[in-house]
Amino acid sequence: MFFRDGFFWGMHLIWWVIWLVALGWIFFAPSNWPLQETEEESDALAILKIRFAKGEITKEEYRDQKKILEPDK
Repeated sequence: MFFRDGFFWGMHLIWWVIWLVALGWIFFAPSNWPLQETEEESDALAILKIRFAKGEITKEEYRDQKKILEPDK
């Protein structure tokens, strides 16, 4: 009954397409989208604080750079 009018094969094909698109999205979509930075990562003062906490810069370098980056009050 279903095989003669083509209804079964049409729906079968649609489900295969849906599954292939879903699996393609899961496996081939990039996990790290470009320009997807958090506010903390893009904030210059936050980066400066992280660098100071890691010991990459000295206390004097931190103060000098902080003066440059902070807006005048």
